[in-house]
Amino acid sequence: MSELENILSFVRLAGRLKDTPRSAYTALGKQESTAEHSWRLALLAMTLKPKYPNLDFGRVLELCIVHDLGEALHGDIPAVDQDPTRPKSTAERDDLITMLASLAEADRLRFLDAWEDYENGGSPESRLVKALDKLETIFQHNEGCNPPDFDYAFNLDYGRKQTDFDDVTRTLRELADAETRRRIKGLPPIQA
Repeated sequence: MSELENILSFVRLAGRLKDTPRSAYTALGKQESTAEHSWRLALLAMTLKPKYPNLDFGRVLELCIVHDLGEALHGDIPAVDQDPTRPKSTAERDDLITMLASLAEADRLRFLDAWEDYENGGSPESRLVKALDKLETIFQHNEGCNPPDFDYAFNLDYGRKQTDFDDVTRTLRELADAETRRRIKGLPPIQA
């Protein structure tokens, strides 16, 4: 296969994220996909760019796109269902390496470097994306038309360490927590 055919093969494989369900639901009650989550995470990051003039937003967007890429092969494991003896990241890294096999070595290394930066929180960009990843998840939980037994209280502790990144993410967290408390009280979600 040619280099471009290999790239297309990789992109098609990554396209499985469109059909990879997450534990969150949309406002209309459809189960959210990993692709939808990653898209809105990138959108949230883009809107915050002016607040972070010293960060590399090309890198921020790369991290948003690659952070859940490995889920294309074996799906998402919700935080409440994760096995502490086998971290989710181990399986996702293995799956990502499998997915990257058709790409040229330089591209494989670039994608893997971005994923590892995100996973390890090794840069200010990755720490911001980790915070926004947690926040986007909470916002989606609060906006969704969820099953009656949905545990909104879980949101109040979820990702607290990551969302304490800075004043901006702490303020967004306060807004998310206020929305969570509304949902716990049985109030309807805030809609656009």
